[in-house]
Amino acid sequence: MTIKRRRFLLRASQLLGSLASACFACGHAVETGGAGATARAEPYPLPPKPLSRAGQITLFVCGDVMTGRGIDQVLPYPSHPRIYESYLKSAIDYVLIAEEANGPIPRPQDFNSIWGDALEALSQSNPDVRLINLETSVTTSEDYWPGKGINYRMHPRNIPCLTAADIDACALANNHVLDWGFSGLTETLATLDQAGLAYAGAGADLAAAKAPAVIELENKTNHRHRLLLFSAGVSSSGIPTNWAAQKHKPGVHLLPDLKEHTLARVSAQIEAVKQPGDIAVYSIHWGGNWGYTIAEAHQRFARGLIDSAAIDLVHGHSSHHAKGIEVYRGKPIIYGCGDFLNDYEGIHGHEQFRGDLSLLYFVTLDLLSGQLIRFDMIPMQIRQFRLNRASDKDTRWLAATLTREGQPLGTRVIETQGHQLTLDWH
Repeated sequence: MTIKRRRFLLRASQLLGSLASACFACGHAVETGGAGATARAEPYPLPPKPLSRAGQITLFVCGDVMTGRGIDQVLPYPSHPRIYESYLKSAIDYVLIAEEANGPIPRPQDFNSIWGDALEALSQSNPDVRLINLETSVTTSEDYWPGKGINYRMHPRNIPCLTAADIDACALANNHVLDWGFSGLTETLATLDQAGLAYAGAGADLAAAKAPAVIELENKTNHRHRLLLFSAGVSSSGIPTNWAAQKHKPGVHLLPDLKEHTLARVSAQIEAVKQPGDIAVYSIHWGGNWGYTIAEAHQRFARGLIDSAAIDLVHGHSSHHAKGIEVYRGKPIIYGCGDFLNDYEGIHGHEQFRGDLSLLYFVTLDLLSGQLIRFDMIPMQIRQFRLNRASDKDTRWLAATLTREGQPLGTRVIETQGHQLTLDWH
């Protein structure tokens, strides 16, 4: 590599580090035109999922899955690399920055490759339902959102990188799903439908964006069960306000605030859908990228979802690193899952938060009461756009950090055998 190229990468890394700290939170995007989305108004019908444990359900959840941009470029069908950022104009440069940090990344990667060691961890844990926050547009659209500054896109033919991990449903109410305009959202929803992936949080209109993803569950008993995934976001995570779905306009389910009147409306929506025997997950994109502080409004809203909306798991995300976990009245609240997979490798800044470390969360609930039975985590490290088992040292660091941040919330994290962490809330 030439000296000139090395200097470019170093400068780009420094600039991107400061850019990433803002989480691409530009709220001044200009609304573009485009045809309205034509996605389904009702949850996509999926075959029932058999439950592996009598009386229990184990959910896999994780943080932001960002398979666009650099990661898309190493998959078999990369999008056109042109991007519209202040400092970089090609998604390939993110690959080059990662390679400068940790060595060559063979191209093309197969669809399993980005999951790396996580596939074995998922197989061994055998969760009943697998949920992610999909933080990218899945489209060939060229209608990038002017003024936003960051535009994540994955080619629709790369969608097998999600089905390779048997993902069941995606939360979409985040600050990247509309990066390529309303035409990009339309194609994203259609691609997920065609792949048999349920989703929530975005749609052809407000009713569709608010509707939960519904996964029917097969149980050996006579009880009927469903998994309901609700998805919403708030502007503090960087979602432009003009992305909000409306009665006759596509977009995302954007909450105006986290105040009591908003909680009351959300609770009424959930109450109208949730039936006895249902397990309900509320996936919410909120807050900034860096820092462990949990906003009082977040805690109040999360607890309110459990008190008044009978939510069984609050799945919070947006922060680039894992945050403290609370168990409130027997129901888990993950305030920030951290990034699960991204293309930030080699970008400097905020190293103290260890944004390169990811967690697979496995939450086991009682089917009838929704009460937490067990909460396990398996640490990973993102390296060469792949999830790799975290080292002993990194596993200990995560355990200590999550224990420190969980202490005010009444939880601690214990390291167990096999690079696994377990939450203690008793």
